[in-house]
Amino acid sequence: MAIISTAGLARTFTTKRGPVEAVRGIDLTVREGEILGLLGPNGAGKTTTLRMLTTLLAPTGGAATVAGHDLATDPAGVRAACGYVAQSGGVDAQITVREELVTQGRLYRLPRARAGERARELARDLDLTELLDRKCGTLSGGQRRRLDIAMALTHRPKVLFLDEPTTGLDPGSRAGLWDLVRRLRDEHGTTVFLTTHYLDEADALSDRLVVVDGGVVAAEGTPAALKQEYGGSPDASLQDTFLAVTGRGTTPADAAPMTV
Repeated sequence: MAIISTAGLARTFTTKRGPVEAVRGIDLTVREGEILGLLGPNGAGKTTTLRMLTTLLAPTGGAATVAGHDLATDPAGVRAACGYVAQSGGVDAQITVREELVTQGRLYRLPRARAGERARELARDLDLTELLDRKCGTLSGGQRRRLDIAMALTHRPKVLFLDEPTTGLDPGSRAGLWDLVRRLRDEHGTTVFLTTHYLDEADALSDRLVVVDGGVVAAEGTPAALKQEYGGSPDASLQDTFLAVTGRGTTPADAAPMTV
């Protein structure tokens, strides 16, 4: 069953140099309970696509639904059905983990007692219990990323959008985040929509990959199927496969805030 569906989704920016077609018509389907990895070279349209699907940016063409809610006519329904973890995160360094989680619950209109209970549930599920009374500014990169995800899960969303979730993390923290993403799918049935410029991450986590280039879908399929089709073998590297699809590499510049 499809939980995300887009048809001709497009976004054109108006600049001093003229219009820029960041996304020129994305057609994709994400199945319920799937981890989908969205890949593409710098400027391919990954972040713009994600921002449109999370209602942070209005499309200039096409249509999309998220968890049965139309992006254009029911953006509130889309927001209620999804959680979003941005590249940079958004915690307040001066308050405790508990305060941050309770505040998030209150923003979702949970009664104070229920918000406190939900904070404890999230802390338990995301291995934050020992950190509840620590100030957010004292957390390590991996701990802070788990807190970002906990905040996004406060309202039990059906879809979790992760934009470059492990950028800047050490290998141990990255592995911990990978395990968490898998648990969210396996134990809670959460659909995860992931953008990343780490090809090993995409290969390890994704049930299916969509490669965008020039604002359109260039290839899609399971990692093994794409490797077979474009790399000549299911044992080919995803790096070689990606290069065969796009003719270009992927770099950390993909995560830059101005990338469209």
